[in-house]
Amino acid sequence: MIRFWREAIICVLTTIVLTIVLNSYNSVPIAEAQPTTPTATNRSLTSVAYPNRGLSASPAQLPPLPYGYGALTKAIDAETMKLHHSAHHASYVNNLNDALKQYPNLQKRSVESLLLDLNSVPENIRTKVRNNAGGHLNHTIFWQLMSPQGGGQPTGAIAQEINKTFGSFDAFKKEFNAAGAGRFGSGWVWLVRNPQNQLQIVTTANQDNPIMDGFYPILGNDVWEHAYYLKYRNRRADYLNNWWNVVNWPQINRRSQSSQ
Repeated sequence: MIRFWREAIICVLTTIVLTIVLNSYNSVPIAEAQPTTPTATNRSLTSVAYPNRGLSASPAQLPPLPYGYGALTKAIDAETMKLHHSAHHASYVNNLNDALKQYPNLQKRSVESLLLDLNSVPENIRTKVRNNAGGHLNHTIFWQLMSPQGGGQPTGAIAQEINKTFGSFDAFKKEFNAAGAGRFGSGWVWLVRNPQNQLQIVTTANQDNPIMDGFYPILGNDVWEHAYYLKYRNRRADYLNNWWNVVNWPQINRRSQSSQ
């Protein structure tokens, strides 16, 4: 009898120990695992409006131009600049705020994060957010890419990388202009850094931004008709050629460094 009870007790204790060990092993849920650290490229896409920060949607605000409306007449007339900034860009800002006014949680996010995860935006405002967040981001970048003191040949590290990738600045400019001229309808032409850390020329439709395809925008030109029609009428190619006279190469270098 004593032997029976001793074996029974040992069996019970063994079962308890095994149960504790198994439960201990299975009690660590997957959610507690450390998240995968995003790559440098993925991190940079959340802050592309400026070289060092993203674009707030709380609320979205029209940024002031870093120069006067008539400062870029080597390429763009004052009336076009005024309408482009104070009317078109301002409309994107106002429409984005209107779309987000019933969604305070979305207002806390950056414009970039909204565009990177449009599926998280309610379907009833998704298209409006896509168009107007994109328009706000694209133009915020665009104004910085130009300067009254701009133009000429690229300088610094971006000049070397352009030469290495495209053969020469002239070859790059020719390819960039051809892509811009060939963009059917409204859109943008961009020099981007792709996920392979290489320079690449791409175009986007309407107000889409390259981050939506995994690219970091370094340089971009607006080929919507409102960007050039008052001065150039339907001569988009002339606008593209003259635009190089106001390109802000120091800013392009800063953006290129931020993209790496």
